[in-house]
Amino acid sequence: MQKSSESGPTQRIPRQQALTTAAVDGIVREAASANESRPMAPAQISLRNLQTSEVIRARASAEGVFRILLILPGHYELRVEAAGYAPFTLSGITLNANEVFTLEISLVAAAAAESRSRLPRLPDLGPATPPERPPSTGSYRELRHRLDSDPNYIAELAPDYLPPAADVFDAVPNRWGLEQPDYRRYAQKGEYVYTKPHWYDPFNRNRFKGDEPIWPKVLGQQVFLNFTASSETFFDGRRVPSPSNVSSARPGSADFFGKGEQGFFDQTLRFSFDLFHGDASFKPVDWRIRVTPELSLNDLAVRELGIVSPDVRKGTNRFDDHLGLQEAFFEAKLHDLSHNYDFVSARAGIQQFNADFRGFLFVDEQPALRIFGNLHSDRIEYNVAYFHFLEKDTNSSLNTFDRRHQQVVLGNVYLQDFFFPGYTVEFVAAWNKDDPSLHYDDGFLVRPAPIGNVINQSPGAGPILHGIRVGYFGWLGSGHIRRINLTHAFYQALGEDTFNPIAGRRVTVNGQMAAAELSYDRDWMRYRVTAFYTSGDNNPRDGRARGFDSIVDLSNFAGGIFSFWNREGFRLTGSGVLITTPGSLIPSLRSSKEEGQANFVNPGIFIANAGADFEITPKLKCFANFNFLRFERTEPLEFLLFQTPIRHTIGEDFGIGVTYRPPLTENIILTGGAAGLQPGQGFKDIYTSRTLLSLFGSAKFSF
Repeated sequence: MQKSSESGPTQRIPRQQALTTAAVDGIVREAASANESRPMAPAQISLRNLQTSEVIRARASAEGVFRILLILPGHYELRVEAAGYAPFTLSGITLNANEVFTLEISLVAAAAAESRSRLPRLPDLGPATPPERPPSTGSYRELRHRLDSDPNYIAELAPDYLPPAADVFDAVPNRWGLEQPDYRRYAQKGEYVYTKPHWYDPFNRNRFKGDEPIWPKVLGQQVFLNFTASSETFFDGRRVPSPSNVSSARPGSADFFGKGEQGFFDQTLRFSFDLFHGDASFKPVDWRIRVTPELSLNDLAVRELGIVSPDVRKGTNRFDDHLGLQEAFFEAKLHDLSHNYDFVSARAGIQQFNADFRGFLFVDEQPALRIFGNLHSDRIEYNVAYFHFLEKDTNSSLNTFDRRHQQVVLGNVYLQDFFFPGYTVEFVAAWNKDDPSLHYDDGFLVRPAPIGNVINQSPGAGPILHGIRVGYFGWLGSGHIRRINLTHAFYQALGEDTFNPIAGRRVTVNGQMAAAELSYDRDWMRYRVTAFYTSGDNNPRDGRARGFDSIVDLSNFAGGIFSFWNREGFRLTGSGVLITTPGSLIPSLRSSKEEGQANFVNPGIFIANAGADFEITPKLKCFANFNFLRFERTEPLEFLLFQTPIRHTIGEDFGIGVTYRPPLTENIILTGGAAGLQPGQGFKDIYTSRTLLSLFGSAKFSF
């Protein structure tokens, strides 16, 4: 068999091919002594071609390292200059192709070099002859090696000789499914670099927690599922004023206040399924589908009849359960506005929304169409939303599938670092359109509120329905200005109520709300002072409503859940309204926060607060809170109760609490607290002088 002498094209391995350029690198240091050198300030490097006089310049790093690439072979002069040091010059350098010339240069301080050059000279010797070249100061060491043997210079390879990408990179069908090595080399427990995933482990890599694609073979490698399950158990034992009707079971009972002890237990189970398409956590998703059902099991035990139901035959205990759909929306990114992940997106369906920092105006989960996004590298965030409300379940406050005749249009914008770094300002505009409707809450009339002139005296006419048309304008801020933490808010409400049952006529609305909190952090403690104000109505029967009321508020302010006034609700004697609803600071004389209508003929309030937060450990946090409460106007209360005078002081509210997170995450949160209200003269005029108490606790577990 005859051998062929023909050969194919020469194949070069990239690291073995010959290069046509050279490189110079090295380090510049300060000569501290004859045998010692140390780092110095950055130096300027100049490399001059002696044949063409072309100069290549480079700058050494803070550590003195420099590198000059792609140098044509030839003869060169190297000069190093640095402030405060004598210049260093090295001439006659010959650079060959495929060669790296490495230098270690030690410079001498300018003062030392100057002292060596100013030696005394005898006059008889005449003037000194100038040297042929300037003296070189400092010292150096050199090293030469091949360019193609150094992996640091592989970037210089000619593109024609680079191997194809398929020969360098290993294509993996599922880059998320790489097996991690077993790092458990020792028997004792601890945290390891690599941990094998388990479906029940939410802390490490988990396909159901959005750490890897849910179904890469079908949906691709950018579709993730984040499943969240939470269980919250809440108990509240309280003593509040409870009206006592005359009962034949207790012939001597008075038609006033009875036994006010109550116990409330609530167990909620919430499941959230979040399917989304995206690239990374800091980049807005391309699209998202989220569904969140929630189940509530609650029980209320009281000691007086007519509280759990208007039918006294139902006794003093009520157990209820309800399943609500709290989230069900689709979200899509409409457009990318910049390379810094500025975007505009749309979301349609039942969704959570909070209009401001502390929940003063609107906090709810309702059907909505929302446009949102950010600008200027997230310095500006904005929302524009339209809400069409659902009715709420009475005892759990969860959504039902019945439409309510209420609509809200809202827009807000957040401006970060507004005048001060770390301080964010917000502007809000909202329109509340609550149409006339009739609604009963487990037998209790809540819309319209059963108070004042709500019943038409004409035979068979029934309650007088009325609508709310009110606009809100707000200016808020939250953040810190140097060492001082600041939160503030102001809202102006303008509009009309077609028939306010307290005024007995159509009223125009003009109410204000203002709040401010200053706090100071010192080590593990935060001290804070707070003021909260809502305007009140001084003439409940005229055509102007000067009180302030929110849409659906959930205030985290002036103590939050550790404030007795904020957490508990007080029913007004002889009426179907509450002075304040649970979770609200505003004495709005409203039948229900979720199912009732806003009422702007109310007494208003002023709250002065002082408190402190204590970070005992990273897991344990304690709270102490004190509120002084005062009605702004008492005329609406005097009119409704046919009682005068009613003084302004509500009383002092004390509260303490603790939050504990055993694994230092949000997966387990244990909260407990106690609060009390010592009545002032105004509260005594309406209710009783007996101290009101509350003891509560909650345990939340999340997956």
